[in-house]
Amino acid sequence: MIERREFSGCMKGKNLRYLDQKKQPVAQTRAGFLLLEHFSLPAFTQALDTIVTANLLRPKLFSSRTFGLQDGEVTSDLGLIIRPDARLDALALRELDLLVICGGYRTELKASEELIHLLVSAAELGLTLAGLWNGAWFLGAAGLLEGYRCAIHPEHRAALAEISKGARVTSEAFVVDRDRLTASSPAGAFHMALEWIKGLHDKALIEGIEDILSFEESRYRRIKPTRHLSVSAPLREVVNLMDANLEEPLELEQLAAYAGRSRRQIERLFKEQLGTTPQRYYMELRITEARRLLQHTELSQVEVLVACGFVSPSHFSKCYSAYFGYRPSRETRLVK
Repeated sequence: MIERREFSGCMKGKNLRYLDQKKQPVAQTRAGFLLLEHFSLPAFTQALDTIVTANLLRPKLFSSRTFGLQDGEVTSDLGLIIRPDARLDALALRELDLLVICGGYRTELKASEELIHLLVSAAELGLTLAGLWNGAWFLGAAGLLEGYRCAIHPEHRAALAEISKGARVTSEAFVVDRDRLTASSPAGAFHMALEWIKGLHDKALIEGIEDILSFEESRYRRIKPTRHLSVSAPLREVVNLMDANLEEPLELEQLAAYAGRSRRQIERLFKEQLGTTPQRYYMELRITEARRLLQHTELSQVEVLVACGFVSPSHFSKCYSAYFGYRPSRETRLVK
């Protein structure tokens, strides 16, 4: 029988967020996306992807629905046609906690009386209101940004400042100001959604979302989880070397030489600043990466063990079982 191993302090948090944890049930947060004609599809998907990823880690934390101002289809900025789940009305507002107005570069800055009424009603109901790309303009037109900081695409800053003189229009990619969330770009939409989730849930969930989405860096999203910001420069260099060399792990002597330190100095830095040994940290880094790959990619077990520097399936299985209590073949796949 293999004795279970505990992760060292510096790696424990990273792995706990991938484990089933017994938490008190929380009420589901309900998000609605109003898709305006020519809305930015990339901004919409970046925000939605963040919410969907949160549900991968903790199922049913959020629900999401899409809405249109009319029945029928809406055309995105990329020419793709979307059929929203429903038409937005007063009854639908009562089933939401967050309403996101999804605009785009070619979305006409024209708000009907019906839309203004719906937005004002949403605010009166206490919904958190958000705007993507030029979505903030519609919130401003409804008088709902007075006294708020906000973000909007540069092309529309002047228009928002004119229609909502009490709003503080910024040049930032995203702004979260109390119950108003705004983003000026697809990347801003991602960070806006992440910041919103951060206000509702714990740090472990946020880091888990970042870990998963860092596998899929796109032209719109440039993220890499920040690690070990408090450690010294020499130790950070060694950690970065380990991170960059998972497939063919470096010997401690090589790591020390590249960092310009002796083996003894590297061992001392790990003990003092991370509370573990270099060898143990490297193993935990590789086994953590292996679990993320098994859960969130379609790589085979053999491809994963090779990518993480294990010499054989039996060695990989033994190490995996030692840390997680079951073989890698039993890992839950979270990708379809």
